[in-house]
Amino acid sequence: MAKPDYEWIAAGEEWSEPWGGSAAQWFGSILPRIQTVLPANAIVEIASGFGRWSSYLMQHCNHLHLVEPDAQGMDACRRRFGSDPKISYHLNDGRSLEMIPDGTIDFIFSFDSLVHVRRETIEAYVSQFAAKLTTNGMAFIHHSNLGQFAASVSRRARALVSRRKIAGADHQRDPEMTVELFRELCEQNGLKCLCQELVNWRGRRLIDCFSTVARKNSKWQEAPGPYRNPDFMREAELIRRVAQHYPQITA
Repeated sequence: MAKPDYEWIAAGEEWSEPWGGSAAQWFGSILPRIQTVLPANAIVEIASGFGRWSSYLMQHCNHLHLVEPDAQGMDACRRRFGSDPKISYHLNDGRSLEMIPDGTIDFIFSFDSLVHVRRETIEAYVSQFAAKLTTNGMAFIHHSNLGQFAASVSRRARALVSRRKIAGADHQRDPEMTVELFRELCEQNGLKCLCQELVNWRGRRLIDCFSTVARKNSKWQEAPGPYRNPDFMREAELIRRVAQHYPQITA
């Protein structure tokens, strides 16, 4: 979820630069991690922004619900996708999924957005997943794990302030959220974590996490613990290196 005053320089495309563009990132990095649940009848994308991932998600479902708290982003999606009957637009308060009918969603997706929000926002969304998902539906949520590095973050912040520099190494991740806290929130709300992948983000520390969750009564089995992947940005570089030699795919 971009800051309210973010200028959306390239409609979010700038965030996919390490992969060589959003198409390369989608096909090389995101799709392989969510392919089990696709195609899906109905998908919800939380914090859809300017529709960077929506354009790909809509190719894998019969109906796509775009949920976005920023009017600028919602307007951009309406311009981009127009009156396509398979898309519903929902401008929300940044926490609610009440507009989504219970028990109708096969897949809930959020990438590059909920890493920035506070714990309370994550908790509000997670508390609604079990009600919105079908019995064997899944959610794939990209969230912060910066809380695991709280002590080092505090030391770095003090050092940067003392040198009058701007802290950018943590990419505005929420400093409280962790992989363990997200798992606890899921367990408290009738969900189980099928997989949690800890990844680095433009650095060495595993400050991000991809959590795949489902209802406790679903058919899916949960992994015994998180998977630590310190090579995520190396993966991005390899995807970019290959993609630049081929004709580009645009959504």
